[in-house]
Amino acid sequence: MTQRSTQPQTLPRPAVPDEGRAGATETAGPARPADGLSGLLGLVALRFEVARGRRWFWPVVLLAGYAVEVLFRLVLVRHLSYPSVHPDEDSYLVLARVLAGRPTTEMPVGVVIPGGYPLLISSAFRIADDPVTAYHLIMGINALLNALVFPLAYLALRRLGLRRLLAYVFAGATALLPPVIFYSEFVMSDTVLPVLILAWLLCLHGWLSEGPVKHRSWYAAGTAAAAAYSMAVHDRGGVVVALTGVVLVGVLALRWAPWRTTLVGLGSLGVGVVGVKALSWWLDRQFTVEPSDVGGYLWKGLTDPDKTGMTLTRVAGQLWYFIVSTWGIGGLAVVVCLFALFSGRFPRPDRIAGGVLAALLVGTALASAAALPDDGRVDDWVYARYLSFLVPAAFVVGAAVLSRLGRRRLAVTAAATVGLTVLLGKLVVWSAGSALTTKLFIGWALPDVTFLATDWMRLNVMRSSVAAFVVLGAVVLFLAAGGRRVLWAIGLSLALFAGFATATITEQVSYPHANYRKPLATGFTKASGLKPTDNVVLAWDLDGGLRNAQAFEVYRGRVWYRDPRWQPVPAEATVLVTPAAPEGKATDGYWPEHPAEWYVAKENRAQGWALWRKS
Repeated sequence: MTQRSTQPQTLPRPAVPDEGRAGATETAGPARPADGLSGLLGLVALRFEVARGRRWFWPVVLLAGYAVEVLFRLVLVRHLSYPSVHPDEDSYLVLARVLAGRPTTEMPVGVVIPGGYPLLISSAFRIADDPVTAYHLIMGINALLNALVFPLAYLALRRLGLRRLLAYVFAGATALLPPVIFYSEFVMSDTVLPVLILAWLLCLHGWLSEGPVKHRSWYAAGTAAAAAYSMAVHDRGGVVVALTGVVLVGVLALRWAPWRTTLVGLGSLGVGVVGVKALSWWLDRQFTVEPSDVGGYLWKGLTDPDKTGMTLTRVAGQLWYFIVSTWGIGGLAVVVCLFALFSGRFPRPDRIAGGVLAALLVGTALASAAALPDDGRVDDWVYARYLSFLVPAAFVVGAAVLSRLGRRRLAVTAAATVGLTVLLGKLVVWSAGSALTTKLFIGWALPDVTFLATDWMRLNVMRSSVAAFVVLGAVVLFLAAGGRRVLWAIGLSLALFAGFATATITEQVSYPHANYRKPLATGFTKASGLKPTDNVVLAWDLDGGLRNAQAFEVYRGRVWYRDPRWQPVPAEATVLVTPAAPEGKATDGYWPEHPAEWYVAKENRAQGWALWRKS
C-alpha cells in the first residue's frame, strides 16, 4: 500500500530515529537555557525530547489520545437519548435486547439482520432499567469502539513508514473525520466496521511481510477473524470474507507466504464463518420474520439489464462521494493503490494490500448499487454510508502518500485524483439528471458533501467537489513549499479541520434529525401514558417512525405490528395504537367492530394517533 516511486528506482523509506532509546536524546553536555519565554520554551522542548525517549512515553501518549477521542465523541452525543434513524437503529436495538436475554419483540426492519454489532452493545440492556439509560450506555460503548480507529491508524501509519510523531498527528486526523464519527452517533453497525477493516488490512499486511512464522501465523489468524466478524456485523462483510478467501487461496497456490501460516488463516476463516452462521441461525429462531435475502436482491440487480445504467451510475456516485468526503486525500490512496496493483515497483505486501483495498472499495460500491432499492431519494445516486467503512484505511494510505512522494509525483497523483473525481461527478450529473434536484433530499444521508457545500438543503455536486479540491490543493501546495518538515503542521491542521467539520455536522444534521423524531419516540411514550409493563399492538398504517421506535421504547413489555380490523389482537396485549379518526368522525371509528373490553383512552390528532386500552 506504500508507494515507493513512480520511477524505476525505489524511493527509500524515510529514516526513523531511535525514539525508543533513552540515550537517543542525550546531548554532549549541559546547556544553559536562555532567559525569558524562549528559555522556557527551550526547556519544555528539552524535557519533551528526554521524555519521548522513555519506553513508557508512547504507550501513555497513545492511551491519552484514545481517551481524548472517546471524550470528544461523548460530548457530541450528550443530547441524544432515543433512536431516530428508522428502521435501522430500532432493529439493531431489538437484536441487542434479545441477545441480552430480554424477551423478544417485533423486528422493525422486517428481516433478521446480522447480529455482530448488537452483540457488542447488548451489555447495556443487562444494566439499564429504562430505554433512555440504555441508549446513553450504548452511545458510550459506541464511543469506546469507534475511537479504536485512532490507535489502529497509528499502527498502520507506522507500518507505512511514518515517524512516531507524524503517525500520531495523522492518526488523530483520521479518527476525527466526519465519515468515521457521524454514524457512531447512532446505533449503527458503521460504528465498528471501520475499526474491523483497519485491523483486517493491518493483519493482512503483517501476514504477507517477512518475519517469524509464529508472528505471521497470528497475523493470518487476525486477518481471518476480522473478516469473519465484519460479516457478522453487516452484509458488506461478505465481500471482505470473499476477498480474504481469494487472497488466502492465491497466496497458498503461489507460495508467497509459509504454507503453515496460510493454513492457519484458512482454518480461522472457516471457524469464523461457521460462528457467524450459527449466530444468524439462532437469531432467526427468535423471530417470526424471514431471514434477510440480500444475495437474492444482489443477483437480481446484477442480472437485470434494465437496471444496468442505474447501477453503474450509483457506483460512480458512491466513489465520487467517497473521494470528496475525504477531501481528496482518500482519492490519492485510490490512485496509488490502482497504480501499485499493476506495477512491479512496489513490495508484494503493499501491492496485495493496496489491490485488496481497491477491490473492496469497488466491490462494495457495485454490490450495494445493485442490491439497494430505488427509494425515490437523492442519495439513491450518491449513497454515502456503505463506503464510509473504508475511509480510515484510505485516509491512512493517503497520508503515507503525502509523506513519501516527491513534489512532482505528488502533483501528478493529485491531478489524477481531481480528474477522476470530476469524471465521476459529471457522470452522475449527466446520468441522474433532474433526479438530483427533484427527488427527496434527506440531510442525514448526505452530511459530508452538504458541509463542504455549506448548503444543508440540497445536493450540489460541483460545489462540494471544488471545496474538497481546495483542501487537497492547500495540502499539496503547502507541502511543496515547505517540504516534509511541515508535514506535522499539515496533519495538525487536518485534525483541527476534521474536528470542526464533525462538530458542525453534528449540530446541523444529527441534532435536527433527532429532534424531528422526538415526538414519535420518547415524546409519544410520555404523551400516551404508556406503562413500563404494557404490551402494545401498533397498527400497520401508523407513522413508520412511531411504529418502529416503540419496538425499543416499550422496554419491558413487547410490541406487535397488526391491523386489528383483519388480524387477531394477541391476548397478552394491553394497549393498541391506531391512526386518529379523521375530523368529524367518531373517535373509535377506525375499529368499529372492536370487542367491548377495548376503549379509546387517549387521542392526539396533531400527531395522528389514538391509544386504546383493554379494560
